[in-house]
Amino acid sequence: MRILRWFAPGLHIKRWLLVAVLGVALVVVGLSLTLRINLYRLLGAWLVENVAASRAVFYTGPVVAGVAALALGLVLTWVGISRLVNSVLSTLTAREEDVADAFLERRLLVRGPRVVAVGGGTGLPATLRGMKNYTANISAVVTVADDGGSSGRLRTEFGILPPGDIRNCLIALADIEPLMERLFQYRFTNGEGLAGHPFGNLFILAMSETTGDFYQAVKAASEVLAVRGRVLPSTLDHVVLRAELADGRMVSGESAIGRAGSPIRRVFLDPADPGGKIAALDDVLSAIAEAELIVLGPGSLYTSIMPNLLVPGVADAIRRSPALKIYVCNIMTEPGETDGFKVSDHMKALIDHGGFGLFDVCLVNTRQVPARLRERYREEGAEPVVLDPAAQRMGVQVVARDLLRIEGDYVRHDPEKLAQAIGHVFLARRPHVGRTPWEFFLFRQRLRERSRQEGVG
Repeated sequence: MRILRWFAPGLHIKRWLLVAVLGVALVVVGLSLTLRINLYRLLGAWLVENVAASRAVFYTGPVVAGVAALALGLVLTWVGISRLVNSVLSTLTAREEDVADAFLERRLLVRGPRVVAVGGGTGLPATLRGMKNYTANISAVVTVADDGGSSGRLRTEFGILPPGDIRNCLIALADIEPLMERLFQYRFTNGEGLAGHPFGNLFILAMSETTGDFYQAVKAASEVLAVRGRVLPSTLDHVVLRAELADGRMVSGESAIGRAGSPIRRVFLDPADPGGKIAALDDVLSAIAEAELIVLGPGSLYTSIMPNLLVPGVADAIRRSPALKIYVCNIMTEPGETDGFKVSDHMKALIDHGGFGLFDVCLVNTRQVPARLRERYREEGAEPVVLDPAAQRMGVQVVARDLLRIEGDYVRHDPEKLAQAIGHVFLARRPHVGRTPWEFFLFRQRLRERSRQEGVG
């Protein structure tokens, strides 16, 4: 009965299946006439299994008619099969686009490299937005130490993990219409208790209370948003980010660290509950172990990237991984957090907290920030991160590229430029972790094609 359902009216399958069958029949007849084979006698010889009867199966026939039948059969077969496949695949994509192109793109993305991106805040989504155009095998490892804004309020009032950074990463990896993205990013401006909350945060909260599990809520949101890859909280334990400052003070809370007014000596995690423990999510450790490419950042050095590395087991897993590891350095310093930091200072801070072997390559922006924006950032206490000679002597390859994107009065990492740079470094280093030469070829062709489309050098 299930087979008969394929022949139900309105599926546009029967007609094209009939055309394809007719085409195959004409191909067979055309071949027999062209090659002058007596199909009747040849078939009879095969049925009676008599070798002697198979003699004289050739005859003189209308070759011109055979060629015509063969040509017509090939055309009908191609039309029937292509339209049949198109009818089936068109039901699997809701977009009005060429089905064959959509199918090919999805196949290429599925065969893309296994990537783990680590960070949080507004920096990590830039990596995700770019890399999702080259692979669907992305695992975003996101910090859960945020305690400010809407996330902090929901964390305090409802006892859930902060959803803000996870929401941004879900949106960055989503394959959805712009309206749905605007909906999840919509921030309420009025209403007692609602003002300041993005709809996406409230959606994750509702899913968390419905399923009884924060991680299951993130998975459900991923399905709703058709996420390419997956978003993983680095831990499911409630943690507090603490900092020891240069003046000897101790500061608690991610939102308070940047306002402390003193250089940071070190940061560390504590469980929110006395006597509690912190454990990395098993899926995070598995994703790192299976990765071919691990990307750290971009993002706030001490409050977005570090909290993930400080979860027990995460930094060790990254060091043990045979994957190519890339650190994307920030374009601008952050007031109260990385004042006066050069590229080497960023690298040293990561090594001091996570140990050597966290990254093999440091990716740095080389494009100059326009003077008007430098002046605006200087008023806020920020300045461009300078590539200094000391960075070249730290045993890590430094790759300098134009990664800059200007959005109004702000400078950001351009997602496409960043993905292109990461992809080219990955191909150049060619880590041997099971990737075939053909898959490397497909990935390289994908880079070239999108480079032409986006005009990225």
